[in-house]
Amino acid sequence: MNAFLRSILSSLLVISTLGLGSSLALADSTKVVYHIDDAATQGLKGLRNIRNHLDVSPQTKIIVVTHANGVDILMDGAKEAKSGTEYAPLVGALKSRGVRFEVCEITLRNRSLKRDQFTLEAEFTPSGVVRIADLQYKDKYAYIRP
Repeated sequence: MNAFLRSILSSLLVISTLGLGSSLALADSTKVVYHIDDAATQGLKGLRNIRNHLDVSPQTKIIVVTHANGVDILMDGAKEAKSGTEYAPLVGALKSRGVRFEVCEITLRNRSLKRDQFTLEAEFTPSGVVRIADLQYKDKYAYIRP
C-alpha cells in the first residue's frame, strides 16, 4: 500500500473515531426524572433544584413527573403559598431549556381536574407512578425527589 493511500485511510479512521466519540458522549448524557407529588413542600424547591442542575450540567435531559398535589405547580395561575411566587415563569424558563413537565391523568380524574386548567407547558401521562418506574427501569433515568 502506498504512503498516500495509508494517509487517507489513517485520516478516515481518525474522523470516524471522532464521530463515534461524539455520538457516545451524547448517548451517555445524564437523564433524570424529578418526582413531585406535593407542590407545597416540593414545588419551588424542586424548580430551583432543576434550574441549578441545568446551570451546572446543561446537557442533562430532565423530565418532571407530577401527581397528587404535585400537579398544582402546573396549574394556570398557581403560586407558592408562603412567598406568593408564581410557578409559571419558572416552569416556562425550564421548558425553554428542554425540561419536560408531565401530569398524571389518574390525578386529574381523582381530583376532577381538566386539562385546560394547566399551563401550556404541561404534558399528560396515564399514570405518574408508572411513568416514573418506566423512566427509571426501562430508560435508565436517575431519580430525584426534591
